[in-house]
Amino acid sequence: MRYIDKRIGVICDQLAKLAVVQKIPIENLLYKEGNYLRPEDADAAEVEFKPFDSKLMYWYGPDKHYWFQADFTVPESLDNKPMWLKVATQIDGWDARNPQFLVFINGVVTQGLDTNHREVLVTRSAKAGDTYRFDLQAYTGTEHSEFKLIAEIQEIDPKIVELYYDLKVPLEAFSRMDGEDHNRLAIEEVLNNTINYLDLRSPYSEDFYKSIDEAKAYIDKALYEDMAGYSDIIATCIGHTHIDVAWWWTVAQTKEKVSRSFATVLKLMDEYPNYKFMSSQPQLYYFLKERYPELYSRVKEMVKAGRWEPEGGMWVEADCNVTSGESLVRQFIHGKKFFKEEFGVDNRVLWLPDVFGYSGALPQIMKKSGIDYFMTTKLAWNQFNKIPYDTMRWRGIDGTEVLAHFITTVGVGQDPNEDFFTTYNGMLHPDAIMGGWKRYQNKNINNDILISYGYGDGGGGPTREMLETSKRMEKGIKGIPKVRQEFVRKYFEELEERVKDNRRLPVWEGEFYFEYHRGTYTSIGRNKRSNRKSEFLLMDLELLSVLAQKQKGIPYPKEELDKLWKTVLINQFHDILPGTSIYEVYEVTKKEYAEVKKKATALLEERLNALTDDGEGLTIYNTLGFKRDDIINLGECKAAGLKDENGNIYPIQQTADGAIAYVKGIPSKGSKTFEIVEDTDIPSSPFVLKDDYYLATPFYRIKLDQNGMFTEIYDKENQRQVLQAGERANLFRMYEDKPMYYDNWDIDIFYTEKYWDAD
Repeated sequence: MRYIDKRIGVICDQLAKLAVVQKIPIENLLYKEGNYLRPEDADAAEVEFKPFDSKLMYWYGPDKHYWFQADFTVPESLDNKPMWLKVATQIDGWDARNPQFLVFINGVVTQGLDTNHREVLVTRSAKAGDTYRFDLQAYTGTEHSEFKLIAEIQEIDPKIVELYYDLKVPLEAFSRMDGEDHNRLAIEEVLNNTINYLDLRSPYSEDFYKSIDEAKAYIDKALYEDMAGYSDIIATCIGHTHIDVAWWWTVAQTKEKVSRSFATVLKLMDEYPNYKFMSSQPQLYYFLKERYPELYSRVKEMVKAGRWEPEGGMWVEADCNVTSGESLVRQFIHGKKFFKEEFGVDNRVLWLPDVFGYSGALPQIMKKSGIDYFMTTKLAWNQFNKIPYDTMRWRGIDGTEVLAHFITTVGVGQDPNEDFFTTYNGMLHPDAIMGGWKRYQNKNINNDILISYGYGDGGGGPTREMLETSKRMEKGIKGIPKVRQEFVRKYFEELEERVKDNRRLPVWEGEFYFEYHRGTYTSIGRNKRSNRKSEFLLMDLELLSVLAQKQKGIPYPKEELDKLWKTVLINQFHDILPGTSIYEVYEVTKKEYAEVKKKATALLEERLNALTDDGEGLTIYNTLGFKRDDIINLGECKAAGLKDENGNIYPIQQTADGAIAYVKGIPSKGSKTFEIVEDTDIPSSPFVLKDDYYLATPFYRIKLDQNGMFTEIYDKENQRQVLQAGERANLFRMYEDKPMYYDNWDIDIFYTEKYWDAD
C-alpha cells in the first residue's frame, strides 16, 4: 500500500507529543553573573542572587558566565511518577558555540545540557512533598548575544517512549532501502499492524494504555524476535565526543566542556547499562581530575567496570606535520604513561580522527611505542582524491607496518556516491549506519564497520535518542545492520584476526597527505616558530641535564621538564599548532612559550655553567647525534681566531650581526674547547663578503642586485654559471589569497591565477 511509511511517521510524531504527560514551569528562578565551580561557591560569592522572570527577562553574551538556581517541591500530580528537568534557551543549532550548562541537583554535579541534550532525568519515581535544589552553571557560548531561559519539570511516560522508538528506529532505515525491497515490505507490514492496535481517541485513558500494551507485545514478537538475530552486516558502535582542546574557544573553556560532556556520559551510563564510551587525550582527563575529582572517580569506576575506554595513544590529538619526531615520541610517552598509571590500561590504538595529514614516519614511531592500530576519518575530507581503501596495512617510510581502519560514517541522508565525506561525529541512526556500510570500500574482506557516535568538536557526546536506537538495532533486524556496543581496541583486535592473512588486504605506503587546509603549514608562523624553538631547547636541556647529573652530580630536573614538555605538547594540538584557532588562543600560547623559554633557559644555563671548566678558552657544545662542522655566532668578539687541541686555527670574521667563525669536529652529544687567539697572523676566512652585493666561498661566487636578488651564482668546481641570463633564483612572489571556505586554513588550486613580485 502506498504512503504506509508516511502513516507510520504521523503516528510516531503523535506518540512523541503524548509521551510528555505534564509540564510544570519553574517560576522561582534566581540568577547572578559569575563563573563558579560549585553551588557553594556561587552561594558564598558577595554578588547577590536576583529574581529571573523567564517570561520577561534575558541573559546576555557572548562569552559570559551566569549561575541560575531554583527550588522545586514535588506536587501530588507527580507522586510516584518519573520526573525530568528540561532547560531551553530558544537557541537551536550546533551546540559547540551555543549556550551550555552544567546541572547540579541537590548540590551534586549531575549532567551537562546543550542544544542536543536538553533533559535531565531527576528521578524515576518522585515523591510528593520532596524538595529539589537545581543549580545551573551557565555559559553563553560565543555565537549569540541574547537568550531566554525556560526551565520546566516534565513527566515523561516510559511506556509511550518505548513504543515510539520501537516504531521510529526501523522506520528510519527505509531511506536506505528500495521501495520494493523484500525486507522493507516485511518491516512495513509489521509497523502498520502495530499502529492498528493503537487507540488514540482518549489519551491516558484505560483503553489507551491497554492498546499501548497490545501494540508493544505485538511488535516485540513480530519484529524484535521473529525478524531478529541477523548479523550479515555489523556496526561496532562506540560512544564518543570529540573535544577540540582549543579551536573556536580557549583551553580554559575546554576545561568546562570536558566537565559537561563527561558528566553527561556518566549520567546516561546510569540509565543505559549497555552503553560503552571511549575518549582519548589524557590532557582532558587531567582537566577533569583537577576540576571535579568526584566525576573523575566515577570515570575510574566505569573503566574498571568495562564501560569506559581510555584509549588513543597521545597526550593530545597532535598535529603530525609540523610536530617533530621527538615530540611525537613524547606525545606517546606521556599519553600512554598517564592511562597506564591512572587506569591500568596500555594503549594500542592511535586515535586521530581530525588531524590534517599523517607523516610517513608515524608507523615506526607507533610500533616502537607499543601502538599497533591507527584510526582516522579526516582523509575523507580530501578535495579531489578519495583514499581507495578503508581497511589496510599502513607501511611507513622505514617499512614498519600497522593496521589502519578509517571510520566511514556518513551524515543522515548523505549519498556516498556523490560525496565521500565521513565523520567522527557520527549519528547512531539507521540511515547513517547503513550509509556508512555503503561507503565502506573493503566489503570483500570485512563485514564489520566501526562507528564513532555522539556530538563532538565542542563536546556533548551521545544522546538518549542514539542509545534508544542502539537498543533496537542490537537485535539484528533483517535488512538492517546489527549494532553492537564494543570498545575500539577489541574491534581492531578482531579486525586484525579477520584480515591479517587475506591476500586482498591492501597496503598504503608512505605519508597520508591531506588534500585540504593546506594553509595550515604557514598560519600563525610565530606559534610554529615558538614550538620548534621550544622543542630544540627542551632536547638540549635534557641532554645537558643528563651530562650534568653524571659528571657533576647536579640533580636531574624531572618534574620541571615534565611540566615544560606538557606545555609544549598541549600546544601541539591539531587546532593550536596548525594555526586554526581563534585569536585569544594565540595570546595565551605566546605567554606560555615565553615562560617555557625563560624556565628552560635558566635550567640550561645552570647546567652549562656546572659542566664548563673555568678558564680563558671557549667551549662549544654539540647536542646533535652526529659530529658537527658549523658556523658559530660569537656575538661581540674582537679576537682573531680559535685554536683547537690539534693546533688547527679557525679565523673569526666580523659581520654586521657580530663575530662568526667556522669550526670543525665538535663531537656528537659532547663538547670541544678552543683557545682564543689574539694573533693577527691568521689566514683569512674562506667565506668572504666582498661588499654588500658580492659573496665568495671556496665553491661559489655570488652576486646580488640592490633588491637582494641573486643575479649570478658561479660554480667554481664545474666552472659554470648556475643562473641563466636574467633569471632570479630567490624571487619572492606574493599570490592573492582568496580561498573558497576558510581564509586562514586553505590554499586552493587556483591561487596561482593572480600574483605580484615583491620588490
